[in-house]
Amino acid sequence: MATRHLLVAVTFTMSMLLYVDRVAISTAKESITGEIGLSDTQFGWVLSAFALGYALFQTPAGAMADRFGPRRVLAGIVAVWSLFTALTALAWSYGSLLAFRFLFGAGEAGAYPACARTFYSWLPVRERGLAQGINFSGSRLGAAFALPAVAWLVTRFGWRPAFLTLGGLGFVWAAAWLVWFRDLPEEHRGVSLAERQIIVHGRGAADPGALERTLYPSDLARSANVWFAMGQYFASNFTFFFCLTWLFPHLQRTYGLEAFQTGLLAAAPLVGGACGNWFGGWLVDRLYRDGQWQRSRQLPAIAGFLLAAGGLVGTLAFDSAGLTIVCLTIAIFGADMTLPPSWAFCIDIGRGNAGVVSGTMNMAGNLGSFVTSLAFPYLLVLTGSTTPFFVVGATLNLAAAWMWTRVRPDRPVTSAHSSHAELAIR
Repeated sequence: MATRHLLVAVTFTMSMLLYVDRVAISTAKESITGEIGLSDTQFGWVLSAFALGYALFQTPAGAMADRFGPRRVLAGIVAVWSLFTALTALAWSYGSLLAFRFLFGAGEAGAYPACARTFYSWLPVRERGLAQGINFSGSRLGAAFALPAVAWLVTRFGWRPAFLTLGGLGFVWAAAWLVWFRDLPEEHRGVSLAERQIIVHGRGAADPGALERTLYPSDLARSANVWFAMGQYFASNFTFFFCLTWLFPHLQRTYGLEAFQTGLLAAAPLVGGACGNWFGGWLVDRLYRDGQWQRSRQLPAIAGFLLAAGGLVGTLAFDSAGLTIVCLTIAIFGADMTLPPSWAFCIDIGRGNAGVVSGTMNMAGNLGSFVTSLAFPYLLVLTGSTTPFFVVGATLNLAAAWMWTRVRPDRPVTSAHSSHAELAIR
């Protein structure tokens, strides 16, 4: 196996671990709320505290990966989030749980922007779509695995030992990454001369080892591409984050299911998301190789958002758990089709600043997650129905499909002081 392909496999395992740790609290909801004494709206704030911490630290963490390299930064990110995963087991009150989950979210921030910066250095342009799809499918499969597995672990040993165990796994991954990975393939002893030439000739931009001009918030704010990337990712995360947070308790409460059975049903949309990532990534690379750079980003994303909108609307037509899950699986398949083009697009327009650009997009996306965590319980309390939540989600997806008609991957984000020569893309 080529070393760059092994790299994708390694980041896949990181993505799995990231989402196992993230979804564990939703699976353990009944145990946590029962012991600490939380209402549904209070638990919604616990979920949103994670999303807020995760969103706020995306751009700074992405900038750190650009500045210091993803080897040290990603190892630090995994170690910090694992620490706060373990510390969640020590929560004794509503306030302590809010604090630990906010810091856990802040710790996870930057994981995917650091991966984007890694792929910029390590992968030819023609391979980045599928690589992003594989990477994000790890998060979906990790969450799908976690729902029944953590439910069993919590039932068997309790929620506190479960969080301590998950935290320990993260420290092992961080240490292995620090030992094995190098920021540039030219520095890695496992990369052959032939593979090095494939990577260097296929990057499609300047040498990633060269120092590029730092992008400032004003540079990002001037770019229409960045604003469209942020807006569409808000819609994507609004849809997907429901499956990580409220789907498990919603199914359990609505249909009176056992925890393990609920976990199996709730895992289906996440498996659908993994398939959406693979298909979307394959389609991105296929269209790019056919010489359709702009369409390779636009078409998979537009099709995905239309599927997501249709799936959410479809949930309103059925009253059974099984058919609801089928519709949500379609919705998450579509929403996750949009991830490979989104992150490939950030690498296109960010280049050596791919970390900060993708971090900014992910920040906006996780503000969508923050809104989802609160919108579902509060709309339910206000209206007595889940219908408004799904209508809002479908509307956001349609708006996101329109945004993709406006993006231009051939227009990189540049510093206000960049010369015309620096704007060229080979």
